[in-house]
Amino acid sequence: MDRMANMLRVGVILLAATVLGGCNLADDEWVGDLRTETRTVKLGDAKSVQAEIEMGVGKLKLAGDAKDLLEGDFSYNVERWKPEIEYSVTGGRGRLTVRQHEGNRGGHGHVRNEWDLRVNDKVPLDLNISLGVGKSTLTLGSLALNRLNLNLGVGETVVDLTGDWKNDLDARIEGGVGQATIRLPEDTAVRVRASGGIGQIQAGNLKKDGDVYVNDAKSDVTLRVTVEGGIGQIRLETAKGRPAI
Repeated sequence: MDRMANMLRVGVILLAATVLGGCNLADDEWVGDLRTETRTVKLGDAKSVQAEIEMGVGKLKLAGDAKDLLEGDFSYNVERWKPEIEYSVTGGRGRLTVRQHEGNRGGHGHVRNEWDLRVNDKVPLDLNISLGVGKSTLTLGSLALNRLNLNLGVGETVVDLTGDWKNDLDARIEGGVGQATIRLPEDTAVRVRASGGIGQIQAGNLKKDGDVYVNDAKSDVTLRVTVEGGIGQIRLETAKGRPAI
């Protein structure tokens, strides 16, 4: 079983590298000139926001420190991958959607699709992220994040939750295929419920307490994280201080 899991992990990671490296995977997605766009979304009258981010293929960076609700730089060279952004506010609740267009297959040539997103650190946020094939770095510890749902795809993902947390967090991370690293704060109480798929979960310095992993911190807020492994490796790490952007 271990040998089979290792073979599957290697195979899908090579697939991710092939897609991002520009292998010819679909004749109907033609590569053109590289386009770079900067998009900004104003918060408006919203007191809290639910955000949905969907990326089929590419590299995603997500962090805080935006003056507006969203500031994003998008670079792509497949026309159908132009990002779609929608935002509305109803009853003080904002709804933000950032998604890759339906053309989520490979490109004919050397494809590029890179998103660098910054969101506001102050507004209370529920965040849903769905990833396809690629590499992602999610630096979330500075956000006023209440809830996180993350569906991993194929490739490599880093989720950095280190930071000075002011509120509880409920997070659910569903493993995909490849490797995911989840960085957790040492000075905020953490409870991680982890279950493996065909792969491996490394708990780092966390201690087993019944059916959950915990750190030694005592705090007024708690990060509750549920991790369901897929095919590949999920690594839990602890660190002090602010997230490394």
